[in-house]
Amino acid sequence: MSEIKTAPDMVALEKLKAAQERIRAQIRTVVIGQDDVVEQLLVSILAGGHCILEGVPGLAKTLLVSTLAKSLSLDFGRIQFTPDLMPADITGTDVIYEDRQSGTREFKFIEGPIFTNLLLADEINRTPPKTQAALLQGMQEKNISAGTKHYQLPRPFFVLATQNPIEQEGTYPLPEAQLDRFLMKIIVKYPTRDEERQIYKAVTGDDQVEPESTLTGEEVLELQHLVRRVPISDFLVDYTMDLIRATRRDGDDAPDFINRWVLWGAGPRGGQSLILAAKARAALYGRPEVTVEDLQAVAKAVLRHRIVLSYNAESEGQTPDTVIEKLIEETPLQQTAAGKDGQYARILKS
Repeated sequence: MSEIKTAPDMVALEKLKAAQERIRAQIRTVVIGQDDVVEQLLVSILAGGHCILEGVPGLAKTLLVSTLAKSLSLDFGRIQFTPDLMPADITGTDVIYEDRQSGTREFKFIEGPIFTNLLLADEINRTPPKTQAALLQGMQEKNISAGTKHYQLPRPFFVLATQNPIEQEGTYPLPEAQLDRFLMKIIVKYPTRDEERQIYKAVTGDDQVEPESTLTGEEVLELQHLVRRVPISDFLVDYTMDLIRATRRDGDDAPDFINRWVLWGAGPRGGQSLILAAKARAALYGRPEVTVEDLQAVAKAVLRHRIVLSYNAESEGQTPDTVIEKLIEETPLQQTAAGKDGQYARILKS
């Protein structure tokens, strides 16, 4: 890559690094803690992907997403998924419109709440599969169909879906094919003791802080293109492929514990998502190339919803996260670094 092409990207990376620090500062004025969740949300948005937020009620998931939308100057929409929700309640529908002067009638499309920049699909597993699937076309194609016509969704467009890990009675778990459409699955954990004390003091007071806009929707689209231009070495592409192929049971690359604990592993989309998320994380911190640390840092969020564990794993107390941790430990970097003329050492230092 020539210096003429590299210089503007380096300037943009520095601006992105400064912008993410301002965004974090804005979010901290409203949401206390959850720094890792904020980072993963920003990674998902910069990579142009959608994500699932899983956590118990009362952890400020909705507040976090709405605050992020304000910081990025994005239109924010929220749908509360319920068992009686219909697909047209999400996408919109054609209604008969009558012109009172001429008396003519025609169908007019009324847009649904999906026509926004950042859509919070709250408790997506509480609605039947038919309604869940109404999001799929919008997530993948950035448009929806109504009748015989297609309607483009606003750009940028993100779906952030929430799931409640408790109260599973009467829910409709997302099928694996639909889960695979989400770039990341983010776990929202309980706050620490100090964070919880700050939450009690801040929320029960009368001071309300309104977050300021840091980036615009147009700048977010530009940054998405910037992320895709972040280079990744062939060595790290091979390392990513080793990780993904090792998740597949009965494969030549699968270690023994995968054959014992995993029913289904990640497909090629998992590898694509891992590289995109790593590129976004590198760009977020102003780095000009992807490192091993970037890949390993996003591996759990990218892969935890793409592997299906066996009964043996559950009986032994294993979770997708513990399996991914062991996979990273037992996938040797030296294996793919062999014959790379010292590239392995250079990448680890970057």
